[in-house]
Amino acid sequence: MVRIAFLKLKRGFTLIELLVVIAIIAILIGLLLPAVQKVREAAARMSCSNNMKQLGTALHNYASANGDKLPPMLDRGPSGNPAYWMPFFYSLYPFVEQDNVYRRGQGTDGWGNNNHAAVIKGFLCPSDTTNNAGLCASGQTGWAAASYAPNYFLFAGSNNYSSSAGVNINCSKYSIGNIPDGTSNTVSLVERFGAHPAYGWSNALLYPMSASYWGWNSYGAVYGPWGYNYLPQTNAKPSGSNPAHPYYPNSAHSACQVLLMDGSVRGVTSGVSTTNWQYAVQPDDGQVLPGNW
Repeated sequence: MVRIAFLKLKRGFTLIELLVVIAIIAILIGLLLPAVQKVREAAARMSCSNNMKQLGTALHNYASANGDKLPPMLDRGPSGNPAYWMPFFYSLYPFVEQDNVYRRGQGTDGWGNNNHAAVIKGFLCPSDTTNNAGLCASGQTGWAAASYAPNYFLFAGSNNYSSSAGVNINCSKYSIGNIPDGTSNTVSLVERFGAHPAYGWSNALLYPMSASYWGWNSYGAVYGPWGYNYLPQTNAKPSGSNPAHPYYPNSAHSACQVLLMDGSVRGVTSGVSTTNWQYAVQPDDGQVLPGNW
């Protein structure tokens, strides 16, 4: 009797089956990618909020060490020292664990001895892509960028000419304990891109901000500080058909992070009313902000 042996062949994927598997994988990636992006953005927003809270602590610690005063928007060095600039964020360096960078810049306008290029992570929002490794990508290129900007109406309410220094200085007329509208009703810092390539402008960390040197109109400071009639730009892009404008607070987040003087941080959308925004920015208008502003 003859036995016939049959070989059992292993069956592989057909081309159609392989294409179906690839299509399923592509669909799954497409479904997961938005979720991953949302998680990343949530983490970036939380990091940005933490940065601002640290800066809020620095503002209060500065006041504690300086007789309750707020840091000046722009000032000259202390009496008896050479007449050098004191940019706003430079004054906060000792209170954000940057004593070495602070000392290195003393007597040199704050930005000398290569201080202008000292990138400090706590001043950068992770969602702000307008800087190049922390340096301004346009305008004041080569200078460290900042993703935040101070409220001119709070920190530069007194613009006075200093005859000894021969320049105008911009200091706050308020102390941390006598802000007329109260700390919980007054914005201190907002988000703003580190660079605005479409306008050739930058938000440099140590560049001096002053109405006397950067222009002033009825809407607020044009360069450096920001004006209170300019509502926050959210989901902003540095370039394109409607690029982020340097006059405005702007954020890549769905809500612009703002720091109130009580140290709290909240997100403000571009839909905020002009009236409420003005109430929040003006420290002495006598208005109380609504709970849902």
